[in-house]
Amino acid sequence: MAGDLREAVLDDGRVVVVKRGHGPGAIAAEAAGLRWLASAKAVPVPSVAGHDENLLVVERVTAGRSSAPAAERLGRGLARLHAAGAPAFGAAPPGGPADAWIGRAPMANVPGEDWASWYAAHRVLPYVRRAFDAGTFDTDDVTLFERACERIPASAEPPARLHGDLWTGNVLWDGREAWLIDPAAHGGHRETDLAMLHLFGCPHLGSVLGAYEEVTPLAEGWAGRIGLHQLFPLLVHTVLFGRSYAGQAVAAARTF
Repeated sequence: MAGDLREAVLDDGRVVVVKRGHGPGAIAAEAAGLRWLASAKAVPVPSVAGHDENLLVVERVTAGRSSAPAAERLGRGLARLHAAGAPAFGAAPPGGPADAWIGRAPMANVPGEDWASWYAAHRVLPYVRRAFDAGTFDTDDVTLFERACERIPASAEPPARLHGDLWTGNVLWDGREAWLIDPAAHGGHRETDLAMLHLFGCPHLGSVLGAYEEVTPLAEGWAGRIGLHQLFPLLVHTVLFGRSYAGQAVAAARTF
């Protein structure tokens, strides 16, 4: 989890994690996201014990070892989670704010019906503009991303219920299962979650993907679109951490 964390013991003896928010609406967005993911009954997610504007209290998950069987269960669970769906691309979790966050970067949950145009408008270009304003990208870089957005292929996939920030650090293994923590949940394309797992690595990733496809096969050519879906997290990291990720983002855009 990002943010300031500490453990606490409730009066009933439960050990919980208390997380302090880092911006307006961050706690509300995360609490709503955790509950939305949990309501699909597909993947283990820490339960929300309570929250206010500044603090989130969630079930503590004890860290353990990863395993191939747990990875297979994660893959099947992700397929069911995505299939639980969302009202629209960009839809916020019920009760969650439209002005949300991915890590410490703002993320706007603006609903759209067409994935390609929505992805360009709300998951690519806003972060390109932020990076340009910070001096990380130049005008040639901006032009490259704009041209890449014009070539985003149409998709017939329905809106999926995404974790939204599914890098390996947000998959917590307890020795038996894989839990999903710290979501930036929203309605999106299911390949985006899987592309994030590829980008930063995930233990037993082959087992995750194989089990996923047993439940819901991926669309033809999905591996060739991994770079497209990685534009979102790469640009977020460029905004947060600067030039160390800018080259990867530009290289991904050049594939289009």
